[in-house]
Amino acid sequence: MLNLDFHPSGRHFLQIPGPSPVPDRILRAMSLPTIDHRGPEFGALGLELLGKIKRVFKTENPVIIYPASGTGAWEAALSNTLSPGDRVLMFETGHFATLWQKMARRLGLEPEFIGLPGDEGWRHGVQADMIEARLREDRDHGIKAVCVVHNETSTGVTSDIAAVRRAIDAAGHPALLLVDTISGLASADYRHDEWGVDVTVSGSQKGLMLPPGISFNAVSDKAIEASRHNAMPKSFWAWDEILEANRNGYWPYTPSTNLLYGLNEALDMLLEEGMEQVFARHQRWAAGVRTAVEAWGLEVQCQDPAVYSPVLTGVVMPEGVDADAIRRIIYQRFDLSLGTGLGKAQGKMFRIGHLGDCNDLTLIATLGGCEAGMKLAGVELKGSGVAAALEYFAEHPLKGDA
Repeated sequence: MLNLDFHPSGRHFLQIPGPSPVPDRILRAMSLPTIDHRGPEFGALGLELLGKIKRVFKTENPVIIYPASGTGAWEAALSNTLSPGDRVLMFETGHFATLWQKMARRLGLEPEFIGLPGDEGWRHGVQADMIEARLREDRDHGIKAVCVVHNETSTGVTSDIAAVRRAIDAAGHPALLLVDTISGLASADYRHDEWGVDVTVSGSQKGLMLPPGISFNAVSDKAIEASRHNAMPKSFWAWDEILEANRNGYWPYTPSTNLLYGLNEALDMLLEEGMEQVFARHQRWAAGVRTAVEAWGLEVQCQDPAVYSPVLTGVVMPEGVDADAIRRIIYQRFDLSLGTGLGKAQGKMFRIGHLGDCNDLTLIATLGGCEAGMKLAGVELKGSGVAAALEYFAEHPLKGDA
């Protein structure tokens, strides 16, 4: 049972980089009665949302929807395109790139994990030149796929996927390009077709503003062809049956009907606003939060301004300060949840999510909680991040704001 004593009054501030807050409009859509998932009404719903989701991925090709977490969609991407023993080139950018690499190994693949030395890989994006150099060395084309994370949720780095595609092409290599944009989709610009991605993996609980429970594979023709010949065991994740059922708006098994109601509503909200406007407001929020971090005199986890994430900002604590202790103070005193440091960054940083159903005042309140919590913990701050962010938002109104 949910312990309401944790949140005695007011609204809890969920400012982790996913799951993100679910808008009331989506909650209402999800509350509708469950319908027959084999009936005509469901088929019409399925066709409608399968068409709309392509516009968010920016693809003309199929987008497969699973009743699963993003981890399931990782496995689906690998198991439909590769065979046991296949070599896979993966790039280390943070905790989630590392987890995907571990999954590949458990599935019987042979991942080669490259990246910048030490902790540097967790403060920068994918280095396309390193991928190109490694693929040029692979003259027998033994590497069957390149796997990278678009928006690394653990670090606040958004890598240049178009550059990765150019690197693969420059090396003249036939490897598939598999990309995780679980936290990037619908918050950061993403172009499945234009960037030549073969499989894009994503999930429902980030920019799509849904609860966890839906995940996606956007697939190219090349990836579909690979799935017809690969030897990885699969059943639930298999693309062939789901693609066939989707032709008429259905699934080969029981789908998560009420989450699909929510997805359909979320797609309407995003497309009504316009994806370019969605991306612009996320970039603006991110810049405002980084302005606050600079005013505090603290470091942002991402060290390359060219790949700052519009989804989250990692705030690095001074040497000797336990970031998790700071998070606990902020949670207990202000009912505000922040993302913890993961993997190599554990205890060194906390993460502020600025994605989805958010606004300027949400972020000002979040920054206020962070600032007050750090002061309570005795962290010496250079200045007021709240004042700096207020000034930034005032001086940089979003197009269309009064």
